[in-house]
Parts: sequence; C-alpha cells; structure tokens
Amino acid sequence: MSGALNGLKILDFTILLPGPFATLTLADLGADVLRIGSASRPDLNAQTPPFIPGSGLAANLAYLGRNKRSMTLNLKHPKGVDVIHKLLGEYDIVIEQFRPGVMEKLGLGYQALSTVNPSLIYCSLSGYGQDGPLRDKAGHDINYLALSGLMAHSGTQEHGPTLTGTQIADLASGSYGALIAVLAAVIHRQQTGEGQYLDVAITDGAVPFNVVSAMTYLVEGVEPQREGYFVNGGSLYDFYKAADGEYLSFGGLEPKFFAAFCRAIGREDLIDSTISPPNLKEVKGQVRSVIASKTSQEWQEIFKDVDACFEPVVGLGEALNSPHGQARGWLVEVEDSNGLKIRQPANPLKFSRTPPEYRQAGVPAGAHNLEVMLGLGYSEENIAQLERDGLFS
Repeated sequence: MSGALNGLKILDFTILLPGPFATLTLADLGADVLRIGSASRPDLNAQTPPFIPGSGLAANLAYLGRNKRSMTLNLKHPKGVDVIHKLLGEYDIVIEQFRPGVMEKLGLGYQALSTVNPSLIYCSLSGYGQDGPLRDKAGHDINYLALSGLMAHSGTQEHGPTLTGTQIADLASGSYGALIAVLAAVIHRQQTGEGQYLDVAITDGAVPFNVVSAMTYLVEGVEPQREGYFVNGGSLYDFYKAADGEYLSFGGLEPKFFAAFCRAIGREDLIDSTISPPNLKEVKGQVRSVIASKTSQEWQEIFKDVDACFEPVVGLGEALNSPHGQARGWLVEVEDSNGLKIRQPANPLKFSRTPPEYRQAGVPAGAHNLEVMLGLGYSEENIAQLERDGLFS
C-alpha cells in the first residue's frame, strides 16, 4: 500500500527541529525525502543524547531522520552544484532552512534552480522571513514567541511569561507552516504545472496564534493582559495543585461543564455564577483550597464519571503508556538499518486507505552517498575520486 504522498520527491536541506520535523511528516506519509547534510558541520540531532544502546545512534536523529535517505555533500565543492542539478531531474521539491541569502551564495537559490527545473517547488523556512529588518538575525523558539505578541499575555501577572515543555513556534508555526505551504503548492502544480517559491517565517506563523485576543485588540484597541481573559488565567479555567503535589486541569468553559465541576467539588453555590466571576481572585483561591484538600487520585476517582473537562496533569511516560495512548497508537517500533527495534512517537494522522508507514529509523549522515551517486549515473571509480577530492565532506 502506497502512502498518501507517494510520488513526491523532496531534497531536504533543513537542520535543527522545524524543518526536519516537517520532512519527517512528509516521509511518514510516503514522500521520498533525501536529506542533504554535511560531514564536517556539526548536526545537533546527531550529537545530542540520549544514544540508543546497541547502535550508538542519537535517538533524535533516529526519530527525525525516520524514513529518509541521507547524503553528505560539500556544497562549496565545484561539483556540489552539479550533483544537485542532476538530482533536480528527479527531485522537484526543495526545503531549506539556512539564513536568507546562504543558498543564493552557493548557487542553489530558487532563481538558479528553477532554471534547471521550472516546475520546482522551493520552500525557504526561517525565523523571520526572507525580507524585513530582522531577516538576518539569529533566533530560536523563545524569540519568535516573544516577538509575536504571545508572551505578553502568557504566564502570570506575578511571574511574567513562562516557558512551555516544547517549541511551540518551531513546530506549530514552522514545521506545520512549511507542510501546509508545500502541499498547497503541490496541488497548484498539479492543476497548472507551475512551480513556485515559498517564504515561510516562523514568527509570521506565530502571530495568528493570538487568535483569541487579537480581535479584541484590533476592534477595541485593548492590549491583552496576563490572566486577563478566559483561557490565560482570567477565569477558573486553570491548573490546580492537589494534596499530593500533583496537578489537575479544569477547562469547563461551557455552563453545563462548569456546573458539573461545581457539583463534583461540593461548591454548588458557584453554579449560578460564571467561570469568570467578578471576584475571581477570591473564588479561585477558594477552589484552589478545595482541590488541595484531596490527592490527585482521589479527585480522579470523584470525576471518573463526571463530564466536566477535568483531567490530571500526567508525566510523559504515563501518557504514552495510558490505555488511551495505546488505543490511539501513540508509540511505534521502527527498525534501524541493523534490525534493532527503536520505540518512537508515531505519526498522529489517521488515514483509512493510506496510513503512515514506518520503513526505517534515521541513519547516520551520508549513509546513502554511494546509492544516490550510482543512481545519478556516476561510476564507482568517479565516486571514489570525488570522495578523495572532498565532495562528501
């Protein structure tokens, strides 16, 4: 059975997290992804612990490189551009994640490569975009969130903005933004035959995440504040600490869920109020005291048959091994090139006819150099000489 994206062939010049996560999703769904890396430039995904017992491979590389082939290529070598041009006879989608202008200096920008393959779809993924005053600045997830306006109304009034457990902008804006752009461009190409250039900026994509508060600002000119509206702490929608130090979440915004919550905690007197009462600070303090009177397990038992959007905050291990996680297939076992089975997060998308495939875990950089070059028509003697000349360094 072929994957939903069978037939898409992608040259992947991405690094770190946003790009590799995007191309991982494409590869899981059947696309042929060839990662072009460097043997001499450090790859954090290949160097960051933990390392898999029995193989020594970095777990991040084994995961983010899943279902991809890997080639190392010195793009500054005189023959490097030639190899890319040959690859463009087969691979007609490029995703790159360098700073603006880097690929152009290498002779591998969109204008240069689209002359080789006019139907090329070329996606540049960056922090701040290909133009604008910030285009050349370095940045990471925390900076993109900071400049998007989100962090000014995230966290608490007392402590300010808080970090989260993952890179929200990198993944939700960068990875999925690139995915949406590429797949939309593929549909356009299928209809017209036209390729195009895609400028995907992570900060651009984070700005619309202000969806709840942006319209209030745009219509009324009111800046959103921390703990100022329903879902950022300005209501009883929040986390609560139990007697054993564990936390529970309550998200019952709708009246029926709020009423069910009030009954379950023995505060029926709050039902005729709202989830965001005028004396919120006082009421929230009372609710915190009630939740703190029992352990997390005791509350889970009380709420097991109550439909109130009330759930425990669980650790990753408990989440992955939960009955729901197992039923939904949150984990998969993927074999590496030596047949060793490695547990990894599964692709979350469900398809009735073309489910994600898990062909092979990620491989060390350059594992497919010989295979790719032979496929391009180079002889083994040519390849050996090019290797001695530093083409694959």
